[in-house]
Amino acid sequence: MGHAPWFPAAVGFATRVSAELRVGVVAGLSVLALLMPSGSPPQANRIRSVSDAPVFPTLATRQADLGATPTSDPVKRIAHWSAAAQDHGAMPFVVVDKQAARLYVFDAKARLQADTAVLIGSALGDLSAPGIGQKAIADVRPEERTTPAGRFNGKLGRNLTGEDVVWVDHDAAVSMHRVRAHQPAERRLQRLASETIEDNRISYGCINVPAEFFDAHLLPVFSAQAAAIYVLPDQLTLEQVFGSLP
Repeated sequence: MGHAPWFPAAVGFATRVSAELRVGVVAGLSVLALLMPSGSPPQANRIRSVSDAPVFPTLATRQADLGATPTSDPVKRIAHWSAAAQDHGAMPFVVVDKQAARLYVFDAKARLQADTAVLIGSALGDLSAPGIGQKAIADVRPEERTTPAGRFNGKLGRNLTGEDVVWVDHDAAVSMHRVRAHQPAERRLQRLASETIEDNRISYGCINVPAEFFDAHLLPVFSAQAAAIYVLPDQLTLEQVFGSLP
């Protein structure tokens, strides 16, 4: 699978496994950087408030290439910022737009390669409930079934049943995986195929992806290396989750 790259400052909500470095404590300036060692399980940082959010560098001359694909303004902002700041570390990256229930895959040059409808957590919210990753599925309450927002170091792995998945937040047991249609009453395949967005909220928090899309577009990316995953928020602002953006 290769070694996980070193990504710069991240956001999210699970327990950190990396050391935090605070540099330049002077009036009006506070910078927080997270370094994730190679081989570490994918983790995410807490959500920052607007007051302590970092100001990310921008390079106005570099932008993502979205082609003719319609995307929301938040997707455009995150993709252009990642391309400008090279936050994705010159690796492919993924953007998940929860409000549109859609996933976008970009290559290492920030060019949009493919997109698809996805299924996400049934509950609105941008945080994972404390200790959610240690709960049995049957014990997860309806209000806890959120897909956390943030910037994650996604990595290919296996779940408890041996299925290959892309871990978004390992501690919170949130992953991207092929859609499972084991319960006909849930109509997961039909929900993916429908034109509406509201019925795409059905999972316990994981991001369900069409099987063919997972095999064609996600496995090639994450089989080779870890890569950035940006999950956009439902209720919080982009600035509250990702810090200051251009």
